[in-house]
Amino acid sequence: MTRFLLRRLATAAISILGVSIVIFTVLALAPGDVFNEMASNAAIPPEVIESLREQYGLNDPVLQRYFSWLIAMLRGDWGFSFISRVDVSTLVLQRLPATLLVVGLAQILALAIALPAGTYSAMRPYTLFDQVVSTLTFVGFSLPTFFSGMLFILLFSVTLGWLPFIYRSDLEASGFAWVWAQFRQSIMPITVLALFQAASWTRYVRSAVLDVIQLDYVTTARSKGLPDRVIVVKHVLRNALIPVVTMVALEIPIVFGGAIVTEQIFRIPGIGSLLISSIMANDTPVIMAIAFVLSVLVILFNLVADLLYRLLDPRIATR
Repeated sequence: MTRFLLRRLATAAISILGVSIVIFTVLALAPGDVFNEMASNAAIPPEVIESLREQYGLNDPVLQRYFSWLIAMLRGDWGFSFISRVDVSTLVLQRLPATLLVVGLAQILALAIALPAGTYSAMRPYTLFDQVVSTLTFVGFSLPTFFSGMLFILLFSVTLGWLPFIYRSDLEASGFAWVWAQFRQSIMPITVLALFQAASWTRYVRSAVLDVIQLDYVTTARSKGLPDRVIVVKHVLRNALIPVVTMVALEIPIVFGGAIVTEQIFRIPGIGSLLISSIMANDTPVIMAIAFVLSVLVILFNLVADLLYRLLDPRIATR
């Protein structure tokens, strides 16, 4: 297990290094920066702008800038936001919890829907339940998050008035009232993300379970008279979950992409909305830090998926 973990950690470290090179290269080659907009202001002398570029190392060679940026990132010095006038690390750490809360709860809800629905559909194929689930999954997967988010707002906020459609980070309540208010304003964004992911994952779970229940050992278990619940829990799900874990890990970037759109719709003060505003303002240090943080999170989630493979199938460590 230790060697398995060390190999995966080494792979994750190499992946993070490769991602850092790609992020820095793309943004370094992108035309313009925040000081180009300052140059259009006649009230700012050109020598002041040039002094600022020298101060922040923007005139250094690209290779020198990359290593300086990477070392600073690893030390926790993520730079200074030209627009917000605060440290980038402060901005990111303020916004990251909201994004992780929405994404994390959405994934838990999506799995809570996809696993039982996909498993029961596979155990009862071509029944009315299976047909209804298949239809709903196709509809859910076809609707993008920005469209379903607007539908939720029109139905539950505008028409029925049940839920707030603007996410507020400055709730004045405290205690249970604060928890209830936080829960109400989180329902729609979490549900929008969860339903989109659950639609895809339900089809995948159904396909994986269908493949497993046709194997010989499942037939043998049934011939012994074991009930379906025992067969599913002890013999089917453990093997069926391996490709499902792979699929969930591979879709983590899509999840964060959907979270960025959802945050814009519901005005969630998360890392996605910060990324959009930073792109609009050409705030390169913030863009680079957010892209790096999101990439590291994706790699870490894939590392967790590798560890789950080991738990589901101990033979993986020896392959």
